[in-house]
Amino acid sequence: MKAKMLSRLQPVGEQRYVESHGLYYDDFEIGDIYEHRPGRTVTEVDNIWQSLINMNTHPLHIDAVYASETEFERPLVSSLVTFSIIGGLSLASTSARAIANLGWKNVALKAPVFVGDTLYAESRILHKRLSNSRPNQGIVTVETKGLKDSGEVVLIWERSFLVPVDPELQVLR
Repeated sequence: MKAKMLSRLQPVGEQRYVESHGLYYDDFEIGDIYEHRPGRTVTEVDNIWQSLINMNTHPLHIDAVYASETEFERPLVSSLVTFSIIGGLSLASTSARAIANLGWKNVALKAPVFVGDTLYAESRILHKRLSNSRPNQGIVTVETKGLKDSGEVVLIWERSFLVPVDPELQVLR
């Protein structure tokens, strides 16, 4: 097992560096699992603001009285909020250097999320291949899970994204 550098200082002049984030195509190894940290505790503000920004005005997410009369007995965090938080948690370790997201599939909501839940994410590298149409770039596919601090899975999906090949290795190809 080798260490993977998520942040690099690239020299740009005499005692001067620019910080560069993310992994290159060659850093991904099929089967690796990245535990994304730190986690994120969901707040009422997260749920209300994002529900309204996303135009998800279902009362289950924004009306405590309505929600108290449902099986959940309290407001349920919108799945769009949960999706955004889990996606954000996974960014640095997977696609901080990505050129483009190519898509999500098999998105499944597994358990409800409530205000006060702390979420974590983990991603497993499923597949990678060099791009057929873009020299020096590759496609990586990951499975990302969102988990409560108890370990309960709340959300899972597969996502593919395009990343560059390490410039130092491009000349070797």
